[in-house]
Amino acid sequence: MGWSGRSARVELPIFIIDAFADRPLTGNPAAVCPLDTWLPTETMQAIASEMNLSETVFFAPERPGDSFRIRWFTPTREVDLIGHATLAAGYLVLERLRPGTTSVSFLSNGAELSVTRDDGPLLLEMPALRPRRIKVPGELARGLGRLPAEVFAAKHYLCVFEHADEVAALAPDMAVIAALELPAVIVTAPTSGAADFVSRFFAPANGVPEDSVSGVAHLCLAPYWAQRLGKVRLVGQQLSPRGGMVRCEDLGSRVRLGGNAVIFLTGRITI
Repeated sequence: MGWSGRSARVELPIFIIDAFADRPLTGNPAAVCPLDTWLPTETMQAIASEMNLSETVFFAPERPGDSFRIRWFTPTREVDLIGHATLAAGYLVLERLRPGTTSVSFLSNGAELSVTRDDGPLLLEMPALRPRRIKVPGELARGLGRLPAEVFAAKHYLCVFEHADEVAALAPDMAVIAALELPAVIVTAPTSGAADFVSRFFAPANGVPEDSVSGVAHLCLAPYWAQRLGKVRLVGQQLSPRGGMVRCEDLGSRVRLGGNAVIFLTGRITI
């Protein structure tokens, strides 16, 4: 009995772009897949699982208009707001897809996210996540293995420590962190030198035990440190193994993040 045929395969471009990075193999890598039309959700999730990076971002033209609709997937689930992958997508548009333009807008869940090319770093503007102070959940301290000086909450927990070396030394119990009410935990402390504060970001519930350099975390960190330090422009240093620096500006209802990006890999996938 002969083969009765098979469905046509589709080839798509894909890039791995290091965001908040000045050179390859630093910052936070994201897989970026530009689309002409949307794929089924289960196909995008399967691609993200195959890529196995903290985020795979898909975007397609929003018609009518010049903006793009954008969606983000971890290896295990779709998430609703990601910073470094949006910066990576914006870099791809400005560098390869629409060279010569200086700004691109992405739309997600009614929010507009923009990436602008300036004389300095790329500028990513997103809605602020302003934290409010809460009581310390007992399981949060147990999961971190150390009691924070203060705990706040917005989209994620924000745990404030007194010293940067406390943040660097944390070895969280990821199973406990994953079971918390909010999907991720930001830890932070003041520092001196090139940065105003340090941070780390744990999101095991989203399939990302520790993110390398988190844009979304800085949407919460920037308003907190701007109020505490009395300045609207700050520099954050993320203390992950890859590490990275994020320039921040508190705009009130929005936050502007500055950072560079670099294309590490250019290729095509077949599905």
